[in-house]
Amino acid sequence: MYNFNLNKSMKKILQATVFAIFLVSVSMQNARCQQKLLPKIKRLIKFNKANNAFWSLTVRDTTGQIIQSYHSNKLMRPASNLKLLTSATVLHVLGPNFRYRTAMYGVGKKKGQVWQGNIIIRGRGDPSMSGLFYDGDRLHVMQQFFDMLKSRGILKIDGDLIGNDSYFDKKAYPDGWDWDDLTYYYAVPINALSFNNNTVNLTVYANGAVGSTPSIEWFPFDTNYVNFVNEQVIKPRHTYYDEHYHRILGTNTIVLKSSLPKGYVEREALAISNPPRYFMNTFKKYLQQGGIKVTGDCVINDSQHSWKKSVYKKLGVHISPPLRKLVKHLNRKSDNFYAEMLLKTAAAEKYKTQGTTNLGVSLAEKFANSVGIDTTKININDGSGMSSYDLISTNDLCKLLTAVRHRKIFKYFRNSLPIAGEDGTLKDRFRRQPLKGNIFAKTGYVSGVRAISGYLKTKNNKTLIFSLDTNDYNTKTRYIDSIEKSILRVLYNHY
Repeated sequence: MYNFNLNKSMKKILQATVFAIFLVSVSMQNARCQQKLLPKIKRLIKFNKANNAFWSLTVRDTTGQIIQSYHSNKLMRPASNLKLLTSATVLHVLGPNFRYRTAMYGVGKKKGQVWQGNIIIRGRGDPSMSGLFYDGDRLHVMQQFFDMLKSRGILKIDGDLIGNDSYFDKKAYPDGWDWDDLTYYYAVPINALSFNNNTVNLTVYANGAVGSTPSIEWFPFDTNYVNFVNEQVIKPRHTYYDEHYHRILGTNTIVLKSSLPKGYVEREALAISNPPRYFMNTFKKYLQQGGIKVTGDCVINDSQHSWKKSVYKKLGVHISPPLRKLVKHLNRKSDNFYAEMLLKTAAAEKYKTQGTTNLGVSLAEKFANSVGIDTTKININDGSGMSSYDLISTNDLCKLLTAVRHRKIFKYFRNSLPIAGEDGTLKDRFRRQPLKGNIFAKTGYVSGVRAISGYLKTKNNKTLIFSLDTNDYNTKTRYIDSIEKSILRVLYNHY
C-alpha cells in the first residue's frame, strides 16, 4: 500500500484534473444523448401544422444528464424565459430579504406649520410603489409620505417638490425593444423614481348611442399629466371590440381609436413618459387634496448628492416588501417592468454606481457563467426577454435550472414559478390532470415565440428539468400551446 504526501498545490492540480475528466465524461454522455428523442415527441414535432417553425427541446434529469434533446444547442429567442436568469441573478446578488428604501428629505427649516424650503423624494429603484402589495391601494405610498409631513405639523411647503432619479441612468428602454410596444403596460420606461408601474389606468365606457364617442376616465385623478385624444366610436352590440391605442413617442399624448360594442367596458394600463415627473406631479396633487399646500413647482434632479450631509434632513422612509415577494410577482405575472427595475438595482448595489441595463446584464452573464453556460455563445440584452436581440439555447436554460437547485436561493426561486393550472401565467393552462399542479415553470411569449421552461414532476414521482421553445411560427399561439402540452404529457407518462 502506497502513502502519497501531496502538498496543497499538487492537491489542487489533482482535483482540477479529476473535475476536468468528470466534465468531459458528462459532455460525452450529453453528446450521446443529443439525438435521443422519444418517438411520440418526434411525431408531435414533425407532424403538426407548425412543423415549419423552429422547435427546440432539452430535458435533463436531476443529475444534469440530458435525457431528451432536439435542436438543444441552437440559439432561440427565449421571450420571458429569460426572466429565469434575471430572477436567479438578482436573488443571488441582492439576497431574498433585500428591501428598497425610498427616503423623503427636507432642505430648509420648519417655521410654524410651514416648511420653508424644498422637499426631495430620492428614488431608489423600487418597482412596487403601486397597489400590488397594499390591498389595491395604488396611492398607499403617497399616503405614507403625506403622513410623514402631517405628523411633523407641516401644512404648507413654501418651496419645490424635487424628484431625484440619479440612482439609475437615464436610458429608459433597453436596446431591441419594439417601438410599437411602447404605448402599453408591458413596455414602460425604466426609472429610479417610478409610480404605478409607470402607467395610467384608463377605463372606457361604451354607454352612449351607436356612432357616438364613449366616455373615459383614468387613474390617478383624471390627471392632466396625460392628454387623451378620444377618437373612439361605439358600434352595435354583438360586434367585436377592436383595440387601438397609440402614445406619441416622447410625449404623454395618447390617441384612442378603438371601436367598442355598445355596453362594453374596457380597462387598459397605458405607459407614460417621464416617470419621475409623473411621480412628483401625482405627489403634489395628493398633498394638495389632503390639505398640504405647495407653493413651488415639481422639479426633477438627476445629480448625485452626499445624502448624509446635514443640509438633507431625512423626514421619513418608505420600505418595500422583501425581494423574495417582488421576484415571486416578477415570475408569476411575468412582469417586464419588475425584471428591468430589479436588474438595474442589482447593478447599482453591486457596483456602487448608477444602475444601468448593461451593468445588470454583465451580472446576469457572470451568474450564467458560474452555472456552466458559455456566455460567448448567447446574447443577453435586457432582463425581461423583450429585446429582439436576446438569444439563448434550451440546453443553457436547463443548465441554469439544474444548477439553481443546488443554490441557497432555490427555495425562493422555485416558489416564484407559476404552477400548472393554479396560478400566475399557468393558471389557465394544464388545468386538467395529470399535469395540473405538477409543472412549475416560466412561460414566455412575444410575437412568433412561445416558450416554457421549468420543473416537471412525473407519474413516477421523478423530477425532470425541461426547456421547450418554439420560434417563428405563423399559427395561432393556442395551437402551439396544445403541442407543448402534449409533449409535456408524454414526458410525464414516460418517466
